[in-house]
Amino acid sequence: MNTMTDTSPLAVFNGLRRGEPAPEWIAEAVTRAWNLDPSRTLITLIAVSENATFRIEVDGVPVSVLRVHRPGHVGDSRQIAGELAWVRRLAEEAVVRVPDVVPTASGDLLHTFADPSGSTWYCVAFAFVAGDILEDIADPRPYYAEIGATTARLHQQVQGWQLPDGFTRFSWELADMLGETCRWGDWRGAQLTPVQTGLLERAERAALAALEGLPASGDNWGLVHADLRPSNIMIDGGALTVIDFDDCGFSWLLYDFASALSFIEHEPYAPDIAKSWVTGYRTVRPLTDADLTHAAALSMIRRLTMLGWTTTHRADALPAELWDAQIPGTLAVAEKYLGSPTWLFD
Repeated sequence: MNTMTDTSPLAVFNGLRRGEPAPEWIAEAVTRAWNLDPSRTLITLIAVSENATFRIEVDGVPVSVLRVHRPGHVGDSRQIAGELAWVRRLAEEAVVRVPDVVPTASGDLLHTFADPSGSTWYCVAFAFVAGDILEDIADPRPYYAEIGATTARLHQQVQGWQLPDGFTRFSWELADMLGETCRWGDWRGAQLTPVQTGLLERAERAALAALEGLPASGDNWGLVHADLRPSNIMIDGGALTVIDFDDCGFSWLLYDFASALSFIEHEPYAPDIAKSWVTGYRTVRPLTDADLTHAAALSMIRRLTMLGWTTTHRADALPAELWDAQIPGTLAVAEKYLGSPTWLFD
Protein backbone atom coordinates (compact mmCIF):
# COMPACT_ATOMS: atom_id res chain seq x y z
CA MET A 1 0.00 0.00 0.00
CA ASN A 2 1.38 3.37 -0.97
CA THR A 3 1.83 6.13 1.61
CA MET A 4 3.15 9.65 1.43
CA THR A 5 6.87 9.64 0.90
CA ASP A 6 9.21 10.89 3.61
CA THR A 7 10.47 13.60 1.25
CA SER A 8 7.05 15.27 1.16
CA PRO A 9 6.84 18.68 2.86
CA LEU A 10 4.00 17.21 4.93
CA ALA A 11 6.17 14.34 6.17
CA VAL A 12 6.47 16.36 9.38
CA PHE A 13 2.91 15.17 10.11
CA ASN A 14 3.53 11.48 9.32
CA GLY A 15 3.36 10.48 12.97
CA LEU A 16 0.22 12.49 13.67
CA ARG A 17 -3.19 10.84 13.52
CA ARG A 18 -6.73 12.21 13.37
CA GLY A 19 -7.81 13.76 16.67
CA GLU A 20 -4.29 14.20 18.02
CA PRO A 21 -3.04 17.65 19.11
CA ALA A 22 -1.18 19.83 16.62
CA PRO A 23 2.58 20.16 17.06
CA GLU A 24 3.54 22.81 19.56
CA TRP A 25 5.14 25.04 16.91
CA ILE A 26 1.79 25.23 15.11
CA ALA A 27 -0.24 25.71 18.28
CA GLU A 28 1.99 28.57 19.43
CA ALA A 29 1.89 30.35 16.07
CA VAL A 30 -1.88 30.00 15.69
CA THR A 31 -2.92 31.03 19.19
CA ARG A 32 -0.67 34.07 18.94
CA ALA A 33 -1.88 35.09 15.47
CA TRP A 34 -5.58 34.68 16.22
CA ASN A 35 -5.23 35.96 19.80
CA LEU A 36 -6.49 32.75 21.39
CA ASP A 37 -5.82 31.80 25.00
CA PRO A 38 -3.53 28.74 24.82
CA SER A 39 -4.89 27.38 28.10
CA ARG A 40 -8.45 27.32 26.66
CA THR A 41 -7.61 26.33 23.07
CA LEU A 42 -7.28 22.84 21.65
CA ILE A 43 -6.05 22.31 18.08
CA THR A 44 -6.41 18.74 16.76
CA LEU A 45 -5.74 17.09 13.41
CA ILE A 46 -8.63 16.46 11.03
CA ALA A 47 -6.70 15.12 8.03
CA VAL A 48 -3.52 15.29 5.98
CA SER A 49 -4.11 15.39 2.24
CA GLU A 50 -3.13 18.28 -0.02
CA ASN A 51 -2.61 20.23 3.19
CA ALA A 52 -2.99 19.55 6.89
CA THR A 53 -6.30 20.61 8.44
CA PHE A 54 -6.97 21.08 12.13
CA ARG A 55 -10.05 21.70 14.27
CA ILE A 56 -9.77 24.61 16.70
CA GLU A 57 -11.83 24.45 19.89
CA VAL A 58 -12.08 27.06 22.62
CA ASP A 59 -13.43 25.84 25.96
CA GLY A 60 -14.47 22.64 24.20
CA VAL A 61 -16.54 24.45 21.55
CA PRO A 62 -15.40 24.20 17.90
CA VAL A 63 -14.86 27.67 16.48
CA SER A 64 -12.87 27.24 13.28
CA VAL A 65 -10.98 24.95 10.93
CA LEU A 66 -7.32 25.71 10.31
CA ARG A 67 -5.63 24.81 7.04
CA VAL A 68 -1.84 24.57 7.08
CA HIS A 69 -0.73 24.71 3.47
CA ARG A 70 1.68 22.20 2.01
CA PRO A 71 4.72 24.25 0.95
CA GLY A 72 4.77 24.63 -2.81
CA HIS A 73 1.26 23.27 -3.41
CA VAL A 74 -0.15 26.52 -4.79
CA GLY A 75 3.05 28.28 -5.77
CA ASP A 76 2.91 31.38 -3.57
CA SER A 77 0.77 33.39 -1.19
CA ARG A 78 -0.89 35.32 -4.03
CA GLN A 79 -2.57 32.15 -5.21
CA ILE A 80 -3.89 31.40 -1.73
CA ALA A 81 -5.20 34.98 -1.66
CA GLY A 82 -6.96 34.24 -4.97
CA GLU A 83 -8.83 31.33 -3.43
CA LEU A 84 -9.86 33.42 -0.42
CA ALA A 85 -11.04 36.24 -2.69
CA TRP A 86 -13.34 33.83 -4.52
CA VAL A 87 -14.73 32.33 -1.31
CA ARG A 88 -15.47 35.79 0.11
CA ARG A 89 -17.09 36.87 -3.15
CA LEU A 90 -19.34 33.81 -3.14
CA ALA A 91 -20.35 34.63 0.43
CA GLU A 92 -21.09 38.26 -0.48
CA GLU A 93 -23.22 37.26 -3.45
CA ALA A 94 -24.88 34.39 -1.53
CA VAL A 95 -24.38 32.18 -4.57
CA VAL A 96 -23.90 29.07 -2.45
CA ARG A 97 -23.29 28.54 1.24
CA VAL A 98 -19.57 28.75 2.06
CA PRO A 99 -17.70 29.16 5.36
CA ASP A 100 -16.52 32.60 6.41
CA VAL A 101 -12.79 33.30 6.28
CA VAL A 102 -11.62 34.15 9.80
CA PRO A 103 -9.00 36.92 9.84
CA THR A 104 -6.15 37.02 12.32
CA ALA A 105 -6.15 39.49 15.20
CA SER A 106 -4.34 41.95 12.91
CA GLY A 107 -6.95 41.53 10.16
CA ASP A 108 -4.89 39.38 7.80
CA LEU A 109 -6.60 36.50 5.99
CA LEU A 110 -3.34 34.61 5.49
CA HIS A 111 -0.81 34.00 8.25
CA THR A 112 2.83 33.22 7.51
CA PHE A 113 5.12 31.65 10.09
CA ALA A 114 8.23 29.49 10.37
CA ASP A 115 8.75 26.06 11.92
CA PRO A 116 11.74 25.23 14.17
CA SER A 117 13.87 24.40 11.11
CA GLY A 118 13.18 27.79 9.55
CA SER A 119 10.83 26.54 6.80
CA THR A 120 8.00 28.91 5.88
CA TRP A 121 4.37 27.83 6.24
CA TYR A 122 1.09 29.52 5.32
CA CYS A 123 -2.16 28.98 7.15
CA VAL A 124 -5.73 30.23 6.94
CA ALA A 125 -8.77 29.75 9.16
CA PHE A 126 -12.40 29.23 8.25
CA ALA A 127 -15.40 29.50 10.53
CA PHE A 128 -16.56 26.13 11.83
CA VAL A 129 -19.55 24.80 9.90
CA ALA A 130 -22.10 22.83 11.91
CA GLY A 131 -23.51 19.60 10.59
CA ASP A 132 -22.15 16.43 9.03
CA ILE A 133 -19.79 15.79 6.15
CA LEU A 134 -22.03 14.58 3.33
CA GLU A 135 -19.66 11.67 2.70
CA ASP A 136 -20.29 10.40 6.24
CA ILE A 137 -24.06 10.11 6.05
CA ALA A 138 -25.60 6.72 5.32
CA ASP A 139 -26.38 7.41 1.67
CA PRO A 140 -25.24 10.65 -0.03
CA ARG A 141 -26.50 9.55 -3.46
CA PRO A 142 -29.84 11.43 -3.27
CA TYR A 143 -27.90 14.70 -2.98
CA TYR A 144 -26.09 14.47 -6.31
CA ALA A 145 -28.77 16.46 -8.13
CA GLU A 146 -28.26 19.28 -5.63
CA ILE A 147 -24.48 18.94 -6.02
CA GLY A 148 -24.96 19.37 -9.76
CA ALA A 149 -27.19 22.42 -9.29
CA THR A 150 -24.74 23.90 -6.77
CA THR A 151 -21.90 23.42 -9.24
CA ALA A 152 -23.89 25.13 -11.98
CA ARG A 153 -24.48 28.12 -9.72
CA LEU A 154 -20.74 28.35 -9.11
CA HIS A 155 -20.11 28.25 -12.86
CA GLN A 156 -22.75 30.89 -13.46
CA GLN A 157 -21.10 33.16 -10.91
CA VAL A 158 -17.63 32.63 -12.39
CA GLN A 159 -18.81 33.44 -15.91
CA GLY A 160 -20.21 36.77 -14.71
CA TRP A 161 -17.43 37.75 -12.30
CA GLN A 162 -14.80 40.30 -13.29
CA LEU A 163 -11.71 38.96 -11.53
CA PRO A 164 -10.07 41.54 -9.28
CA ASP A 165 -6.75 43.08 -10.28
CA GLY A 166 -3.84 40.81 -9.41
CA PHE A 167 -6.00 37.70 -9.11
CA THR A 168 -3.98 34.57 -9.78
CA ARG A 169 -4.57 30.86 -9.37
CA PHE A 170 -3.05 27.73 -10.88
CA SER A 171 -4.67 25.78 -13.71
CA TRP A 172 -5.92 22.24 -14.19
CA GLU A 173 -4.78 21.58 -17.73
CA LEU A 174 -4.06 18.10 -19.06
CA ALA A 175 -0.37 18.42 -18.19
CA ASP A 176 -1.41 19.09 -14.58
CA MET A 177 -3.50 15.91 -14.49
CA LEU A 178 -1.40 13.35 -16.37
CA GLY A 179 2.20 12.48 -17.08
CA GLU A 180 5.55 13.53 -15.70
CA THR A 181 4.50 17.14 -15.03
CA CYS A 182 1.22 16.33 -13.28
CA ARG A 183 0.55 17.92 -9.92
CA TRP A 184 -0.19 14.84 -7.80
CA GLY A 185 1.84 11.97 -9.21
CA ASP A 186 1.81 9.91 -12.40
CA TRP A 187 -0.61 6.98 -12.30
CA ARG A 188 2.13 4.83 -13.87
CA GLY A 189 3.80 4.87 -10.46
CA ALA A 190 1.06 2.64 -9.06
CA GLN A 191 1.76 -1.07 -8.58
CA LEU A 192 0.49 -2.28 -11.95
CA THR A 193 1.28 -5.24 -14.17
CA PRO A 194 2.28 -4.62 -17.80
CA VAL A 195 -1.15 -5.80 -18.94
CA GLN A 196 -2.88 -3.42 -16.52
CA THR A 197 -0.66 -0.54 -17.62
CA GLY A 198 -1.54 -1.25 -21.24
CA LEU A 199 -5.27 -1.15 -20.48
CA LEU A 200 -5.00 2.18 -18.70
CA GLU A 201 -2.84 3.64 -21.45
CA ARG A 202 -5.52 2.76 -24.01
CA ALA A 203 -8.18 4.43 -21.87
CA GLU A 204 -5.97 7.50 -21.43
CA ARG A 205 -5.44 7.81 -25.18
CA ALA A 206 -9.16 7.44 -25.86
CA ALA A 207 -10.08 10.12 -23.31
CA LEU A 208 -7.45 12.52 -24.63
CA ALA A 209 -8.73 11.98 -28.17
CA ALA A 210 -12.27 12.80 -27.03
CA LEU A 211 -11.02 16.12 -25.65
CA GLU A 212 -8.94 17.04 -28.67
CA GLY A 213 -9.92 20.45 -29.96
CA LEU A 214 -11.81 21.46 -26.80
CA PRO A 215 -10.49 24.99 -26.18
CA ALA A 216 -9.07 26.05 -22.83
CA SER A 217 -10.97 29.30 -23.12
CA GLY A 218 -14.43 30.79 -23.61
CA ASP A 219 -17.61 29.37 -22.14
CA ASN A 220 -16.04 25.96 -21.53
CA TRP A 221 -13.29 27.30 -19.28
CA GLY A 222 -13.13 29.11 -15.96
CA LEU A 223 -12.49 28.94 -12.25
CA VAL A 224 -13.63 25.61 -10.80
CA HIS A 225 -13.76 24.13 -7.32
CA ALA A 226 -12.04 21.00 -8.71
CA ASP A 227 -13.02 18.75 -5.80
CA LEU A 228 -16.75 19.26 -5.28
CA ARG A 229 -17.59 15.82 -3.93
CA PRO A 230 -19.37 14.69 -0.74
CA SER A 231 -16.20 14.85 1.36
CA ASN A 232 -16.11 18.62 0.74
CA ILE A 233 -19.76 19.35 1.44
CA MET A 234 -21.37 19.83 4.83
CA ILE A 235 -25.04 19.16 5.42
CA ASP A 236 -27.09 20.64 8.24
CA GLY A 237 -30.86 20.60 8.29
CA GLY A 238 -30.91 19.67 4.62
CA ALA A 239 -28.81 22.70 3.60
CA LEU A 240 -25.48 22.13 1.84
CA THR A 241 -22.34 24.16 2.52
CA VAL A 242 -19.38 23.90 0.13
CA ILE A 243 -16.01 23.75 1.87
CA ASP A 244 -12.35 23.23 0.98
CA PHE A 245 -11.60 25.34 -2.08
CA ASP A 246 -7.87 24.62 -1.83
CA ASP A 247 -7.83 22.76 -5.18
CA CYS A 248 -9.69 25.49 -7.04
CA GLY A 249 -8.13 26.67 -10.26
CA PHE A 250 -8.76 27.34 -13.92
CA SER A 251 -9.95 24.42 -15.99
CA TRP A 252 -12.76 23.15 -18.15
CA LEU A 253 -15.93 23.77 -16.17
CA LEU A 254 -16.92 20.14 -16.56
CA TYR A 255 -13.85 19.08 -14.63
CA ASP A 256 -16.14 19.73 -11.67
CA PHE A 257 -18.37 16.89 -12.91
CA ALA A 258 -15.38 14.57 -13.03
CA SER A 259 -14.31 15.67 -9.55
CA ALA A 260 -17.77 14.97 -8.11
CA LEU A 261 -17.31 11.27 -8.88
CA SER A 262 -13.75 11.05 -7.54
CA PHE A 263 -12.74 7.63 -6.19
CA ILE A 264 -16.20 6.07 -6.71
CA GLU A 265 -16.48 5.84 -10.51
CA HIS A 266 -16.14 2.05 -10.22
CA GLU A 267 -19.16 1.68 -7.93
CA PRO A 268 -22.26 0.16 -9.57
CA TYR A 269 -24.29 3.27 -8.74
CA ALA A 270 -21.87 5.65 -10.53
CA PRO A 271 -24.07 6.03 -13.65
CA ASP A 272 -27.08 6.88 -11.48
CA ILE A 273 -25.31 9.65 -9.59
CA ALA A 274 -23.75 10.93 -12.82
CA LYS A 275 -27.21 11.28 -14.35
CA SER A 276 -28.55 12.89 -11.17
CA TRP A 277 -25.69 15.42 -11.22
CA VAL A 278 -26.52 16.31 -14.83
CA THR A 279 -30.23 16.62 -14.06
CA GLY A 280 -29.49 19.03 -11.22
CA TYR A 281 -26.98 21.02 -13.26
CA ARG A 282 -29.49 21.46 -16.07
CA THR A 283 -31.92 23.17 -13.72
CA VAL A 284 -29.47 26.08 -13.72
CA ARG A 285 -27.35 25.87 -16.89
CA PRO A 286 -27.67 23.89 -20.15
CA LEU A 287 -25.56 20.88 -21.10
CA THR A 288 -25.39 19.43 -24.61
CA ASP A 289 -24.68 15.86 -25.72
CA ALA A 290 -21.20 17.02 -26.71
CA ASP A 291 -20.74 18.35 -23.18
CA LEU A 292 -21.58 14.90 -21.80
CA THR A 293 -18.98 13.28 -24.04
CA HIS A 294 -16.38 15.71 -22.73
CA ALA A 295 -17.58 15.19 -19.15
CA ALA A 296 -17.15 11.42 -19.44
CA ALA A 297 -13.66 11.85 -20.92
CA LEU A 298 -12.68 14.18 -18.08
CA SER A 299 -14.04 11.62 -15.62
CA MET A 300 -11.75 8.96 -17.09
CA ILE A 301 -8.81 11.33 -16.84
CA ARG A 302 -9.74 12.30 -13.29
CA ARG A 303 -9.79 8.61 -12.32
CA LEU A 304 -6.25 8.22 -13.65
CA THR A 305 -5.22 11.45 -11.93
CA MET A 306 -6.48 10.19 -8.59
CA LEU A 307 -4.75 6.85 -9.06
CA GLY A 308 -1.58 8.90 -9.41
CA TRP A 309 -2.65 10.80 -6.29
CA THR A 310 -2.51 7.57 -4.29
CA THR A 311 1.19 7.24 -5.11
CA THR A 312 2.03 10.49 -3.30
CA HIS A 313 -0.47 10.64 -0.43
CA ARG A 314 -1.16 8.97 2.88
CA ALA A 315 -3.46 5.97 2.85
CA ASP A 316 -5.53 7.42 5.69
CA ALA A 317 -6.49 10.38 3.47
CA LEU A 318 -9.24 8.05 2.18
CA PRO A 319 -11.55 5.52 3.82
CA ALA A 320 -9.70 2.19 3.74
CA GLU A 321 -12.16 0.50 1.40
CA LEU A 322 -11.85 3.30 -1.17
CA TRP A 323 -8.06 3.29 -0.98
CA ASP A 324 -7.92 -0.46 -1.55
CA ALA A 325 -10.30 -0.18 -4.52
CA GLN A 326 -8.26 2.32 -6.49
CA ILE A 327 -6.28 -0.05 -8.72
CA PRO A 328 -9.01 -2.64 -9.39
CA GLY A 329 -11.62 0.11 -9.63
CA THR A 330 -9.58 2.12 -12.12
CA LEU A 331 -9.12 -0.96 -14.29
CA ALA A 332 -12.87 -1.58 -14.24
CA VAL A 333 -13.61 2.04 -15.17
CA ALA A 334 -11.11 1.90 -18.02
CA GLU A 335 -12.79 -1.18 -19.45
CA LYS A 336 -16.20 0.49 -19.25
CA TYR A 337 -14.93 3.68 -20.86
CA LEU A 338 -13.30 1.78 -23.72
CA GLY A 339 -16.54 -0.12 -24.21
CA SER A 340 -18.55 3.11 -24.42
CA PRO A 341 -17.12 6.64 -24.09
CA THR A 342 -20.43 7.81 -22.63
CA TRP A 343 -21.00 4.79 -20.38
CA LEU A 344 -21.83 7.00 -17.40
CA PHE A 345 -24.91 8.32 -19.25
CA ASP A 346 -25.96 5.28 -21.31
